[in-house]
Amino acid sequence: MIGKGKSISHTGASMGYGWNQEKNAEVVYKQHLAGDNPREITEEFRIIQEQNIRTKNNTLSFVLSPTIEDGTSLSSERLQELTQRFITEMKLEEHQGIGFVHRDKQHTHVHVYVNRVNFDGTAYKDNFIGKRSQYAAEKVAKEMGLTTAREVQQEKLSELKRIRREIKQTHEKVMTEKRPKDFDQYIKYMKQNRIKVIPSINRQNQLQGFRFEYKGQNLKGSEVHRSMSGSKLAIQIGDNSRKGILKKGNTITLLGRTLGLSTNLATSIAKRVLKKVIKRTLDRGIGI
Repeated sequence: MIGKGKSISHTGASMGYGWNQEKNAEVVYKQHLAGDNPREITEEFRIIQEQNIRTKNNTLSFVLSPTIEDGTSLSSERLQELTQRFITEMKLEEHQGIGFVHRDKQHTHVHVYVNRVNFDGTAYKDNFIGKRSQYAAEKVAKEMGLTTAREVQQEKLSELKRIRREIKQTHEKVMTEKRPKDFDQYIKYMKQNRIKVIPSINRQNQLQGFRFEYKGQNLKGSEVHRSMSGSKLAIQIGDNSRKGILKKGNTITLLGRTLGLSTNLATSIAKRVLKKVIKRTLDRGIGI
């Protein structure tokens, strides 16, 4: 579960959004309030808030988002318990508050609005409210046996690591078995393995590198692996071609277009070419 929180000044508009009947809004939490619609609740908030006119952002807005899987199985009673536990963890039990569950989308979530000003006219300290909301939601999720934000993040990182590994393995297979001699061939062979290779071209019509789109991820070559940066990819393909990949004026042909190379890309290729020339010279015994 993910928790988000902030201080707001537009209480009425936010309350109207939370209690939007088109979103099948359902009240799952209500504390120290008697009103039955957004206008009445906003007015009850305002009466208390008038005791502290110095506080401009006088309403706390929270969003509690269980994972899609958890959300589908959470009853109204469990969502009420979840919200109450969160309010207690944030030490807001003695403040006016109301919470609505929205089930209009696949991702069930709860909007909670709490009066920042208590009955004594004291404003709740909202420093680091976002981080504190995250920690409170994390603790509540653990207590209720729900998936935590940390676990969700870990799952995403594991999935990303797997995708990066699959892209790199396919790249190595293409380089070893197909030995593409230009970028067009490389893009074609990668596409045959369901990986879309997207050239990154700047405003000067210069090739900077490539991005790899696979299974919902879009990554720069260097994000997949350092050996797949634009310059290293150009060098690998250039090594496969006896003619090299550069045309006149240090340009290349890519997908029917003539492109220049970014400074970094051109410098890396030039260094590689120079090293090959020096090596050939030394191999012939002409070097020092």
